[in-house]
Amino acid sequence: MIIYKTFSFDSAHYLPNVPAGHKCGGMHGHTYTLKVFLAGEPGPETGWILDYTDLKNRIRPVIRLLDHKLLNEIPGLENPTAEKLSTWIWNKIKPIFPELRRIELNETPGTGVIYEG
Repeated sequence: MIIYKTFSFDSAHYLPNVPAGHKCGGMHGHTYTLKVFLAGEPGPETGWILDYTDLKNRIRPVIRLLDHKLLNEIPGLENPTAEKLSTWIWNKIKPIFPELRRIELNETPGTGVIYEG
């Protein structure tokens, strides 16, 4: 069984490696949405894989690293494409959740990346 929870955060960034004049070369911001998917068997007593409150509380420190920040200033995110940001997030939360199976990161409602490790 797979469960998920959706989080959001607001960050600014610019892409330093795009061609001159590209609109993403200038600083701009996004309201990102992040879906975190965990897989496992529901516990016989609780009936769930993980309490959603526990999931939220364990992800919160990672979200705080990104929320209302300039992503380019975070070590490892000097060129913060959605693809790079998704792998960065994965590497931060995989040690917290061995049952992590997938993340979905959206920069806008219509664009995003799916990362499965």
